Amino acid sequence: MKNTKLVKYWDNLRSSYWFLPTLIASIAFVLALGLLEIDRSGKAPGWWWLYTGGPDGARSMLSTIASSMATVAGTAFSITIVALQLAASNFGPRLLRNFMQDIGNQVVLGTFIGTFLYCLLVLRNIRSEGFDQFIPQLSVTIGIGLAIVSVLVLIYFIHHASTIIQASHVIAGASDDFDRAIDRLFPEQFGQQAQHHQRPIAEVLSDFETQSASICSQHKGYLQAIDDDALMKIACQAEVQLWLKTQPGKYLIPSSPIALIHPKDHYSPALAKKINQAFIYGKERTEQQDVAFPIEQLVEIALRAISPAVNDPFTAIRCIDRLGAGFSQLVQRDWPSPYRYDKSNQLRVIAEPIKLESLFDRAFTPIRQYAQSDLAVTLRLLEAIALIARHAKAQNQKRMLRHHAEMIWRGSQQGLSEECDRTDVEQCYQQVLQILNSENSFVSEFKQL
Repeated sequence: MKNTKLVKYWDNLRSSYWFLPTLIASIAFVLALGLLEIDRSGKAPGWWWLYTGGPDGARSMLSTIASSMATVAGTAFSITIVALQLAASNFGPRLLRNFMQDIGNQVVLGTFIGTFLYCLLVLRNIRSEGFDQFIPQLSVTIGIGLAIVSVLVLIYFIHHASTIIQASHVIAGASDDFDRAIDRLFPEQFGQQAQHHQRPIAEVLSDFETQSASICSQHKGYLQAIDDDALMKIACQAEVQLWLKTQPGKYLIPSSPIALIHPKDHYSPALAKKINQAFIYGKERTEQQDVAFPIEQLVEIALRAISPAVNDPFTAIRCIDRLGAGFSQLVQRDWPSPYRYDKSNQLRVIAEPIKLESLFDRAFTPIRQYAQSDLAVTLRLLEAIALIARHAKAQNQKRMLRHHAEMIWRGSQQGLSEECDRTDVEQCYQQVLQILNSENSFVSEFKQL
């Protein structure tokens, strides 16, 4: 992944409520200074729609706009905090980051703050004493225009604030993160993919454990990303091979092993420090290189929805639909090889592979366990598996799907008390098996109940 650290820093900025409002406020600051300079120079255009009132009127108007913007900005902040509290209680605290990344809220807050700051800067330059009278007509007119823009932004904010807390919007956001993670990580090039190499992989791995030195993490936190370009450069310069023992999404402590370096006589504390710098940590997980994170977000929403306290299976069904759609794309992608080669066709890095079986387990197992007594959710789980099976290309993918379908079916036989419900699940299960056993799953027909 190119510029991994820059992407990480930009992701942190997008997730903050200070960066974009501060940027907009800075633009308003520069705009006020620039327009005031034009007014002082006497080069302001004489358009008919420019403000032509006296200094008292200009001062009163800007004071009204500034005080109104301060009030509206405070109200907007309060509504945003309430929305964050609702999101944390209804969908889970791990989804707060999605709300923090919402550009709409950041632009709204920045517009109100920027208009307030602009009016203050122009207001302090209005003078009405004798011959030293100064009325910045262009600046005052632009201030009125910013007030009109702020009213339009307020109307947008009222609609936006009521939209972002809806379950469908939250689910769609997590699903979009899942889709983007798939596009970003599968397939992913890391170094040069080689068809021939000097030493067989089996020979390399046979003595890797015994002839290598372990490198441990020097930091604590969630591993958010690995700078693959930096690792490849380090391995080439040091003429070593690296076997990564972790992957993004794991929580690491200073004693956690992160890589093996081969041969071990090339190990040095300076080299270990360089390798550690290629591992990017944070206080929470992100979807930058962790495809399991958006999956678990959808699962968390589904589990909260089918909990006895909420009892909302339809929200869980929406999450399952999104999971099915995402996995349907994932099973069609080429899975990246863990073996990475440099330009000279030398094996340099062995990555920790992402296992599709683990992703299936994270997606379907928790929902299956909590929904054994819910007919609608159980049927939709089987339908999602059937959807994925129609796009699955490899037999091992079908084997994994068959395993989960069988567990869903067995759980329903124990959890559903009505014979009629168990029969419905049995019929749906047999249709899934028919698709999985078909030679061409993509064209198999799945009849939804």
